[in-house]
Amino acid sequence: MRQRLVNERLKRNLTQKQVAGILDISEVYVRKIEKGVRNPGRETMQKFEQLYGVSDRKLFPELFQVSIDTDCIEMI
Repeated sequence: MRQRLVNERLKRNLTQKQVAGILDISEVYVRKIEKGVRNPGRETMQKFEQLYGVSDRKLFPELFQVSIDTDCIEMI
């Protein structure tokens, strides 16, 4: 669950349906994004960022994490 995203919505006393209407996306999509089941596209991330006044990196931190793979493939 993307807790920061949910908290920002609740802080403004908005329902998922209201957020969907404001952002012009479906309520189901808002629910899936908040649960972390779906990842928003860049345009949708920017809409959330503008609505809540919080950077996309704070709303969706896991999408910006850098993962360094330290496993090596053994040379044959």
